[in-house]
Amino acid sequence: MEGKIKSEVESGEKDEEKKQSKDPEFLSCMMQPATSDSDPQYIGIRRILLHRKAESGVTSRRYDWRCNGKGYVAYRNFISKPRKWENLRASSLLSSPGNSGRWLPSPSPLSHQFEAESFTSSRDLRSVNQVSSHRASFSSSLSDGDHSYRRGGVEHAYSFVGMHCIFDQCKSSVTVLKFGHMSSDILAYGASDGSLTVCNLSEEPSVLKQLTGHSKDVTDFDFSSNNQYIASSSLDKTIRVWELLRGVCIRVIYGISAQYCIRFHPVNNNFLSAGNANKELTVFNFSTGRIIKKLSFDDEVTAMDHDRTGQIIFCGDGQGTVYSVSMDSHTGSLSRSHRHRTNHKSPVTTVKYRSFSLLASGPVLLTCTQDGNLCFFSVALQIKGYLTLRCSLKLAPRIHRIQASFCPLLSLEKGEYIVAGSEDSNVYFYDLTKPKHTCVNKLQGHRFPVMCVAWNHGENLLASSDFYGVVIVWKRAKKSS
Repeated sequence: MEGKIKSEVESGEKDEEKKQSKDPEFLSCMMQPATSDSDPQYIGIRRILLHRKAESGVTSRRYDWRCNGKGYVAYRNFISKPRKWENLRASSLLSSPGNSGRWLPSPSPLSHQFEAESFTSSRDLRSVNQVSSHRASFSSSLSDGDHSYRRGGVEHAYSFVGMHCIFDQCKSSVTVLKFGHMSSDILAYGASDGSLTVCNLSEEPSVLKQLTGHSKDVTDFDFSSNNQYIASSSLDKTIRVWELLRGVCIRVIYGISAQYCIRFHPVNNNFLSAGNANKELTVFNFSTGRIIKKLSFDDEVTAMDHDRTGQIIFCGDGQGTVYSVSMDSHTGSLSRSHRHRTNHKSPVTTVKYRSFSLLASGPVLLTCTQDGNLCFFSVALQIKGYLTLRCSLKLAPRIHRIQASFCPLLSLEKGEYIVAGSEDSNVYFYDLTKPKHTCVNKLQGHRFPVMCVAWNHGENLLASSDFYGVVIVWKRAKKSS
């Protein structure tokens, strides 16, 4: 009798432990994002069915969950394991707990050979010091899905410990993503449903404001220097100015064509520059909304960025051409200074300016086109922004308007790094100083094409967004002393 009671108590304890052990699996199921056209009843039934999967699958994911603090591993493995074709494509190393949220070595052998070509010097690139001492350029070509990783370990300056937070309340594709001006905690992103979402990434990440007003895709937006206002452009032919404190639209500027890109002047925030499908760059008065100046181009203006002084605007058009435009910071007048044509006729999706680079020993410009061409220019500010192509990288062509960005100014003596999204749902990091082993590593976690990437001001968080509306904020590992 005593043994029977003991066995019943033990069985009750096992059942209790079993129930508790299923909690992580249930939470993992609840983290599954919903499609934009799904109704709540379907979502609930789907999550319950996922929760009741085979016991073997539950056990394996429960193990993965426990191996890394019930965070990144569980989420990534849950979204990858149900799809059998992904299991065939990915090696078991990519889903193992020990490699989660950090730089991952390539599961495949070297499959691409990169050729170095010097346009102004016959010497090959042997070190970063040599690159900065003479004008040498190289170009390389690779696909996003089959990269060559650098041997000899992980770049510690760019290693990640996992996810800081995830925002998945957006019902459509996230088309643009940015952190606040000189901010480490304010993140905003625009979507194809016309909405703008502003988030706080402090100890308890949360959504601060949901800004609605655009009727079509938000193509771009920019923070004012004090982060009190956001100016957004859209395919609905309007520019909207938002006051973040109240979360309201305080001004609407109507155009005659789709608005593709927009920037506040970095010195005089009363100037607002926008590029549109009517082949124009327009300067508006922020206070009144009136047009100050227009400048015509050969094709629609799809991307732009200012230098730090605001005296030069760098623009990219729908044919892959990059322009340097001089701007008067007092009057807002524009004049086209230089033009850099390329052989590839594809829309420019990214124009990023940086005030210093070791590779060019001065200011540089990064551009990316929709057909996968990354170009790295040195900028001669004393010649009104004259551009010299230093190196280029050919990636797989993109269907979507995928963007790229500079990596933080860390470990400059080791290379020039950029980060970009991809169609295969990964975030890739490239070292432009390496004609071979150009791709150094990647982050996995998204399930759909990664559209945008952005670093915060503190350079400890990297945000990425995908075609499904999921925004992941990655936390960079602290530098070891």
